[in-house]
Amino acid sequence: MRKILLFSFLILGSFLSFGQNEEEMKQWQAYMTPSEVHAEWAKNNGVWDTENTMWMKPGAEPVISKGTMENTMILGGRYQQSFYKSEFNGMPMEGMGTMAFDNKTKEYTSTWIDNFGTGMMVLKGKQDPKTGIIHLTGEMTDITSSKPMKVRETFEIVDENTHKMEMFFQYEGKEYMSMRLIFKRRMK
Repeated sequence: MRKILLFSFLILGSFLSFGQNEEEMKQWQAYMTPSEVHAEWAKNNGVWDTENTMWMKPGAEPVISKGTMENTMILGGRYQQSFYKSEFNGMPMEGMGTMAFDNKTKEYTSTWIDNFGTGMMVLKGKQDPKTGIIHLTGEMTDITSSKPMKVRETFEIVDENTHKMEMFFQYEGKEYMSMRLIFKRRMK
């Protein structure tokens, strides 16, 4: 009982320390309230059919497959969670990602995990105000060298029923397109 009481006081103290005055409370409220950007992302909820093209290295023959992506807004409309299913060279592939938009920094953060690895990819970036394309950059582990490898991704809403994602890896110090996904909204 004493542990529960102590824990309750710690939690209450943490909340009180975040907003010591009215202005700080207003800022916190604005930070935690889903914005127009979040409402726009919610329009991408639902099931999407994907056409995936992957290149293992520059000049390699592309590996083409089909898949599905299901998007759902979570935590009160603050984040979009995506579940992905496909096949790659005859093996089942499953992945999960999140997309966040930070109201303060106006920056996107994308996370990705799948059953083809044990690491997590985290990319950050901003949306180009002219083209609407989101440009994300980050690092992932190069499985051949075990060293960090730069990754770049673009995400484009072509129209309300078509999206395009392109990913770029490094190979021998040069960037190349490693993947292109075309998403088509599944109509009911």
